[in-house]
Amino acid sequence: MTASLHETPLHALHGEAGARMVPFAGYSMPLHYPLGLLKEHLHTRQAAGLFDVSHMGQIAVRARSGDPGDAARALETVLPIDVLGLGLGRQRYGFLTLQGGGILDDLMLANVSDHYLLVVNAANKAADLAHLLDAIGTACTVEPVERALIALQGPGAEAALARHLPVVAEMRFMDARTIAFAGEEGVAVRSGYTGEDGFEVALPPASGLALARALLAEPEVKPIGLGARDSLRLEAGLCLHGSDIGPETSPVEAGLAWAIPKVRRRGGDRAGGFPGAERILAELAEGPARLRVGLKPEGRTPVRAGAALFGSADASEPVGRVTSGGFGPSLDGPVAMGMLPRALAAPGTTVFAEVRGQRLPCAVVPLPFRPAGFKRS
Repeated sequence: MTASLHETPLHALHGEAGARMVPFAGYSMPLHYPLGLLKEHLHTRQAAGLFDVSHMGQIAVRARSGDPGDAARALETVLPIDVLGLGLGRQRYGFLTLQGGGILDDLMLANVSDHYLLVVNAANKAADLAHLLDAIGTACTVEPVERALIALQGPGAEAALARHLPVVAEMRFMDARTIAFAGEEGVAVRSGYTGEDGFEVALPPASGLALARALLAEPEVKPIGLGARDSLRLEAGLCLHGSDIGPETSPVEAGLAWAIPKVRRRGGDRAGGFPGAERILAELAEGPARLRVGLKPEGRTPVRAGAALFGSADASEPVGRVTSGGFGPSLDGPVAMGMLPRALAAPGTTVFAEVRGQRLPCAVVPLPFRPAGFKRS
């Protein structure tokens, strides 16, 4: 790896495990381990996979007044979600919106202890921090938190993690808890990016590495790289910023309207007041011009991101494009997501992807491609 790449606190572990390392968002990250992408994917679905996600940004937001309500109100000026209604010890999905209605970044927001913790995408964390400082820095302190971040995902995740952090067995989906390991404090949340039950645990570097080593000694757990992380999230129908969503994509177009509650919509007690509200609220009321959809290509040929989508086999002009695509190991076939005009976005519609000069039929299907395994109660 080049000297310019950052290393996560778990870097030594990847070398010990025989990972193939690649540059990703400015970091040296594991693409896969000797087990291989396909088996890593299936192992996560069947048991428990450990992911190093320490490259992602962690940002702590505190009200300068000391009143958590002031921090919540400030965050609602940059996020179109219900922050005031987010209880202590709970987490919520959200996104930073832009004046044009696009998405600067999507993130997880947790109400923990005396602050709100935002976990943001690695490639956007510097821009997100600058955006937050500019927008709410007068009312709040906005500080990056340098910690290890470990994701443990899969049906065996609770049993493996509870041997080291017993409190996690009491948590349900989207719970957040302050925890301690090896004498150091951190945060655990019950969520992830695979569609499986699981946890993300933030700890100082040394204790984070110690927890990762302890988990890898458990019989259910194997290390999982970026390759399987991408195929797992694709099967789960989860967006990747920079591919499925971005500055030109509104949350409504992206199929993320569920994250914008009634209280922030027209007629709600705290309607609007966030960047891009005019466009986003109009699309919520009237519908967007295009929508993110699931696509099931015919046969076994994968359809990759960037492929043009056509309304018929002989159409001359594309009507959309594939935003994410590949092989779904759990489904034993190709899957993709793409943007299409609303008139072509209904499940059961057939569109055609251009692959190596050929038009490949793709059925529009509901998302996700497989049911989620979250523990909701």
